[in-house]
Amino acid sequence: QVQLVESGGGLVQAGGSLRLSCGASGRTFSSRAMGWFRQAPGKEREFVAAITWSGSNTYYADSVKGRATISRDNTKNTVYLQMNSLKPEDTAGYYCAAGIPGVFSALRYALKDSWNSWGQGTQVTVSS
Repeated sequence: QVQLVESGGGLVQAGGSLRLSCGASGRTFSSRAMGWFRQAPGKEREFVAAITWSGSNTYYADSVKGRATISRDNTKNTVYLQMNSLKPEDTAGYYCAAGIPGVFSALRYALKDSWNSWGQGTQVTVSS
């Protein structure tokens, strides 16, 4: 497994923006797909976005499509999630996830059990 540390969460007004970051340990980052999930109180953890190891393919939940951009810098072992036009319903803990090196399914990326490692999360709160 890989150690993941998220940062960049906070309190923001509706319509604002945040950029979340997730740093990964080790030497296998560039061969791992990366994802972001979120979990609001009392709700299941849900998929937000994913990116393949080269960054050539990205995937988004319908709820954030057009407002979120996932990107990665393999030289810094970091994946980012830029969130714009934030809404109160985006309030949640945001979790970074890493896949198994060399493994990615375009059919299963939205499933929690497709991901191998998880960070501790960073809280995003959007006020109305």
